[in-house]
Amino acid sequence: MGLYIEALIRTDPERLWERTQDSALHQRWDLRFTEISPLPGPAGSAQRFRYATRVLPFLTVAGTGTSVGERERADGERVSALRFASSERLSLLAEGSGYWRYVPTADGIRFLTGYDYRTRWGRFGAIADRVVFRPLMGWATAWSFDRLRLWCERDISPARSLTHALAEVLTRILLLAVALPFGPAVVLPAALAALLAPPSPLTPAARRCLRRPPGRPAAAPSVLARLERP
Repeated sequence: MGLYIEALIRTDPERLWERTQDSALHQRWDLRFTEISPLPGPAGSAQRFRYATRVLPFLTVAGTGTSVGERERADGERVSALRFASSERLSLLAEGSGYWRYVPTADGIRFLTGYDYRTRWGRFGAIADRVVFRPLMGWATAWSFDRLRLWCERDISPARSLTHALAEVLTRILLLAVALPFGPAVVLPAALAALLAPPSPLTPAARRCLRRPPGRPAAAPSVLARLERP
């Protein structure tokens, strides 16, 4: 089952395109990557890139990918497609592909992604993906999309929005810690408040994004089928 994430972003199309297509800007808001670096290639060909993700303070996994974008289409949309792979045995993710769509509407731009991947490590890898990795990837993608929205709509930089998120998590933990000495009658309402209180408008939140297509799922853009594996 592939992953689907969608955010409505009220911003200039060129700003959104630049902040998603420029590698240096992309790595600032996308929680899934620590580094994205373009690799040299022939002019006019798909863009090759290297990505790295810090899994632990002492462990980083890396891979390569290719991407291509279409800015001018007859239907008014813009699309971007990519394929990616990692040869590192420590990487659960072996290879995958996906796309971004930029769909203009009267209310803003529907920025959405669909992607899927193949895992390694046999049956253990499949179980780890289903139970832990895939839900985490879905949450990280949605949180990152809302982080991008705040940057485009309200000029809250990715660094600032991360600070806001950490401060909010700390506040919720402190609320629960203060309630602990007062016993279950106070701890339970405090725990519910810490878990269920809506996020600040300044804090990215995965819950603001759609996790399923609002209608019949659209087919992947045709450019993806023409994109070679990295």
